[in-house]
Amino acid sequence: MRLWKGRFSENTADVVVNFTQSLDMDWDLAEADIEGSKAHVRVLASAGLITEEEKMALLKGLDQVLSEIKNGTFKPLMELEDVHMNIEARLTEILGERGKKLHTGRSRNDQIATTLRIFLRRQLVGIGSKIRNLLESLLDSAERHIDFVVPGYTHLQRAQPISMGHYWMSHFWAFHRDFLRLMAALEALDECPLGSAALAGSTIPLNRHLSAELLKFSKPTENSIDSIANRDYLADFHHFASMFSIHCSRLAEDLIIYNTDEFGIVKLPDSFCTGSSIMPQKKNPDVLELIRGKAGQILAGYVDLLVVLKGLPLAYNRDLQEDKRSLMRSLRTLHGILDVLPQLISRIEIDLTAASRALEDGYILATDIAEFLVLKGVPFRSAHELVGKAVKWCLKEGKSFSALSMEEWRNLIPQFDENIFGCLNPKSSVERRKTYGGTAFSEVKRQVEKGKALLGEMEKNLATWGEKWAL
Repeated sequence: MRLWKGRFSENTADVVVNFTQSLDMDWDLAEADIEGSKAHVRVLASAGLITEEEKMALLKGLDQVLSEIKNGTFKPLMELEDVHMNIEARLTEILGERGKKLHTGRSRNDQIATTLRIFLRRQLVGIGSKIRNLLESLLDSAERHIDFVVPGYTHLQRAQPISMGHYWMSHFWAFHRDFLRLMAALEALDECPLGSAALAGSTIPLNRHLSAELLKFSKPTENSIDSIANRDYLADFHHFASMFSIHCSRLAEDLIIYNTDEFGIVKLPDSFCTGSSIMPQKKNPDVLELIRGKAGQILAGYVDLLVVLKGLPLAYNRDLQEDKRSLMRSLRTLHGILDVLPQLISRIEIDLTAASRALEDGYILATDIAEFLVLKGVPFRSAHELVGKAVKWCLKEGKSFSALSMEEWRNLIPQFDENIFGCLNPKSSVERRKTYGGTAFSEVKRQVEKGKALLGEMEKNLATWGEKWAL
């Protein structure tokens, strides 16, 4: 079934058929494509272009095709190129000449632009629900670990004591921003290109506002050329996916490091790790390593799409067929990460013995001591220099801050008094950092409560989109 056979004197070469077919990446669009076609049938009927009997036959035939696809009896043919033509060919087999009326006033250009939006909006609502689950697991972990004091790191060196709950909440806020990006991507999808035809609209009197209404879009797109050329909404999705995968990768990297024997702060569950084929002692964080690795695939998908788009003249070019390859791969990867990561986070334990040992070693309270001096009237830069010299002396003498006597402190910093020992407690250090958004236990509790309220808002937003699109 070659759509253009009237123009050509030769059949398409088999090698060209194999090279140009897109079934390996667009067959997942079948249900969305049929949804768009059913709306188009109703628009054709409303314009008097098909009879009521033809409308009902086409709708029933499309339902039969969808049923065959779902139960696996539909076998798509590569020589028909893509999902659209396979569905239309099967419909014509079922209905005969009536099936040939389906494509009236429509091009595959506006058809795929519509199908992609229908498909992607369903996917994004599902992903949004899974991100909410991830955020809920982070909130639970934050609440469970509020009073767990652990080292915070900069440059992978011990920096300052923090609440482990504060650490979990730092990832909560990053993933919440990803959720907001997802909501923005959904907004960008909410226009209907159906009826734009190849690029110039149609001489056939199609009601594009009715198309948008039937498919539950807020409005039709404004310009038929832009309707066909536009893939911004895919770039919006890929931007969201890339930022989300970066945040997942950073979290995975942290947990991999904190799980090593050298750090030992994080304990991963056996059921989310694997062993070695040769080393009996190994317990490998493969899930986290794969999350880190798969993030690269998602980033590559974003670049893939942008490179396809950057040099295209308006309106449609066959290059756009390739936009689905990176889309499908990124969607599969996102779903996989979101299925496993919340469960892993909920099972992680914190080794307080290892954390305490790391807090006692070194000079993690140096900033607290400098701030102690500031509160006694010493300019901060002077305090910074004094404490830095104290650290240098301790390193030379092989002593930690906690091992110094008052006499030694005063020899190093004359402004010291007995109150300094209140600064030499990691838990006290955490409790004193009460600035808004700080690591103080009270501030972490505030963040957790705010996070719980946001979960409720997220659920409402997802429900609104789901109800709008009858998902």
